[in-house]
Amino acid sequence: MKIFAFGSSIVSSYWNGAATYYRGCYKYLHRLGHTITFAEADAYGRQQHRDSDVFDYINSVVYRPGLDLDAMLSLASTADVVVKHSGIGVDDEVLEARINELHDRCAITFWDVDAPATLARMQENLQDAFRTSMPRYDAVLTYGGGPICESGYRAFGAQAYFSMYNGLDPETHFPVLKDPSLACDVAFLGNRLPDREARVDELFVRAAALAPEMRFLIGGEGWGDKQFPSNVRWIGHVPTRDHNRINCSAELVLNINRASMANTGFSPPTRVFEVAGAGACLLCDDWPGIDDCFQPDSELLIVKSAEDVRTAFYTTTSESRQQIGAAFRSRALRDHTYAQRALQAHDAFTFCLNRRKLATSALR
Repeated sequence: MKIFAFGSSIVSSYWNGAATYYRGCYKYLHRLGHTITFAEADAYGRQQHRDSDVFDYINSVVYRPGLDLDAMLSLASTADVVVKHSGIGVDDEVLEARINELHDRCAITFWDVDAPATLARMQENLQDAFRTSMPRYDAVLTYGGGPICESGYRAFGAQAYFSMYNGLDPETHFPVLKDPSLACDVAFLGNRLPDREARVDELFVRAAALAPEMRFLIGGEGWGDKQFPSNVRWIGHVPTRDHNRINCSAELVLNINRASMANTGFSPPTRVFEVAGAGACLLCDDWPGIDDCFQPDSELLIVKSAEDVRTAFYTTTSESRQQIGAAFRSRALRDHTYAQRALQAHDAFTFCLNRRKLATSALR
């Protein structure tokens, strides 16, 4: 089938945490025989910070925000399935409404990479236009959120709902040799976001202050004016090609979810699976649904406080961390690959197309 997707960016991870997710899902959808066009706006400096990865599995189209929407919708109208991803950052509300113009020609789907935020937006604003346009979509897909997000979307009238977790692309994230220049005891990669900062302050910043003898490393945009303890090193934006080196050079890698994702639960981010692919030992912040994906204590370690971070370092050895990381990677390769996620997406799109065919036949 021909798939046309609107998203934040597939070619750049700059201020774009969904890039790894898009790449994994669409790469393996392509391998199932589908043709994919991915349209992304030239916004937020992403096109000026494109990653050096190979994107030959998609036809990448970059458009000018606001100016090229008619042309993009015209291109999309020739597809079998049109996907509107959440969180593009420009023209979201316009696209969410206007994609309904294609309803008679294509299956239209909303693929949400931040379902808790989208649902909160609709719940808080009775005038939100998406409350009206969303029920016309053939299906909603989300990259997590579990039963809370499913019940939320169904309450707003979603015709069909499919949960699509993040996953591992073992061709992208895998063990590499340690890089001495990145050696540290705890590494955290994440852009500075308002609804994650309090959790970063607790699990990373305060942990570093509690353990001045340990080495902490943080990568991501927005931290330039943040006051860190002297044992913290900030390295700025980290392209996806460097994630393996950082994950494999740290004794422990820390994951910190945004508050909305943590509160909703059942939303393992891309970082979790990147670390699993590298076979590194993960310190995962606590949220409901972790044990749906991985086994705490044997495949990853749960931390709820700064004290937990320090304790995890001193109660594990290099050997035990390697054992946990190896088990983590083995579980991801068994149950959580993007090849598996692509099959789920294929089934969801096929469901939408088949239902549309039945509806069309019934009208004849």
